[in-house]
Amino acid sequence: MKTQYLMAMVLLFAGWCYGVPAVEADSEVEALPKGFVYLADHVPSIVIDLRYYTENNFLGCRVDGYVNPRCIITRDAAESLKGVQEELKPFGLGLKVFDAYRPQRAVNHFVRWAKDLGDTAKKQGYYPRVKKENLFKDGYIASRSGHTRGSTVDLTIISLETSDQGHELDMGSPFDFFGPESWPDNPRMSSSQRAHRLLLRMFMEKHGFKPYAKEWWHFTLKKEPFPDTYFDFPIR
Repeated sequence: MKTQYLMAMVLLFAGWCYGVPAVEADSEVEALPKGFVYLADHVPSIVIDLRYYTENNFLGCRVDGYVNPRCIITRDAAESLKGVQEELKPFGLGLKVFDAYRPQRAVNHFVRWAKDLGDTAKKQGYYPRVKKENLFKDGYIASRSGHTRGSTVDLTIISLETSDQGHELDMGSPFDFFGPESWPDNPRMSSSQRAHRLLLRMFMEKHGFKPYAKEWWHFTLKKEPFPDTYFDFPIR
């Protein structure tokens, strides 16, 4: 027993002196799948407001899979966003991202919420004129999402005149508002709102993204690297 105790102390001392790596318990450090990056590392100047990590969303709670407030996206999409950001910079403008890669477990959470017709706590702020039972039929909620493939992004343009966090340009409706007000071609917009939406769309399309007909903030990279793969790794 004394010999075993002595050997254990020697090994412990050797590890302390010579840098033998210790085993970390419950480590949350995980490598991203090949082809994915953290957007803040790749394009540090982009402002990130990851809504599904917070309670500030249409569910009113943090969404499954959003373990840390870090924005993950494919490298190809990040490169394209970098191009948009660089073109906006000379005008005192920039991008704010609300969501990018979204785990399948988060989409499943959306589906469970949509089927719970009794939960309408956030109706007034997000879908005041849409019946919750119609969210699937109207295309606002689905069991599969382009976000889960990693190259779809929800975002807006901000003015950086007052601070690094900026303030959002008036797009005519808030992010994740379910209704015709959020359709990119909604005819009831003011001229300035229409101009802001067109500005966002113009730069996003120029850098390889395609828009979605019911959400002015939603764009998918045309040449996405994983067009048929729906990922489910958590956001850490």
